[in-house]
Amino acid sequence: MSAISRRNFLKIGAASAGGIGLSALGFDLAQAYQIKQNLRIAGARESHSVCPYCAVGCSLVAYTNDAGQLLQIEGDPDSPVNEGRLCPKGATAMQLAMSANRVKSVMYRAPKAQEWKKITLDNALDMLAKRIKDARDRTFVTTDAAGNTVNRCEGLAFAGGAAFSSEEGYFATKVMRGLGLVHLEQQARV
Repeated sequence: MSAISRRNFLKIGAASAGGIGLSALGFDLAQAYQIKQNLRIAGARESHSVCPYCAVGCSLVAYTNDAGQLLQIEGDPDSPVNEGRLCPKGATAMQLAMSANRVKSVMYRAPKAQEWKKITLDNALDMLAKRIKDARDRTFVTTDAAGNTVNRCEGLAFAGGAAFSSEEGYFATKVMRGLGLVHLEQQARV
């Protein structure tokens, strides 16, 4: 019989104590290796997507069943960007899609109203466009105090999110500059 070193003795003792502790919690270690887990994503359709939270472009894999119900979202291990890993925000993509608190239609609360009401997306976009035009017309400055031509809108500001790609940020900046905005901010995650 070979001699057991002190280090091996401690390893065996720790593993035995862990096994006894787990079996006391209801884990059957003998069957754990024999049972093949029936995954809830078995037979599900894979769809590849991109995380919506920032402009890094981490790849996601979404699993849906035959009825189109979302079962799981996880990082794509084949992606060279994130290699299957997700940040804490990306890891909550399933909650973003499936939360019971998620608002699934456009809601509007009129000034001084107590209740929110559902409106169509077209109505919401029309209201937004009208308010942008009214604010621009009301706060547009053609000349400054010194008489210089400035043609700027001082009553609106634009804040771009980190989910913008470079192209989207460029486009948004061009549109806002076209409206005369001078107060622009772009959050970037580098």
